[in-house]
Amino acid sequence: MESGYAVAMKYPVILIKSDEGFAVSCPALPGCWSQGKTEQDALASIREAIQLWLEVAEEDARNEASREAGTLAEVTV
Repeated sequence: MESGYAVAMKYPVILIKSDEGFAVSCPALPGCWSQGKTEQDALASIREAIQLWLEVAEEDARNEASREAGTLAEVTV
């Protein structure tokens, strides 16, 4: 499913160094975690994880709207 979002957004992420590399999470998106051997790998991985998280959230919202006979709308903030 391709997202209809045209505007790039910035999300703060938390990098945690470990013996295996880096763990990274996005506090704004519950459960959105990833990892990488280097900081750059971890940032690339969390970027993809955030994109997938948002796609799933949009799909879930559309499904919820259709179950409730509602319409999914968008607002710009």
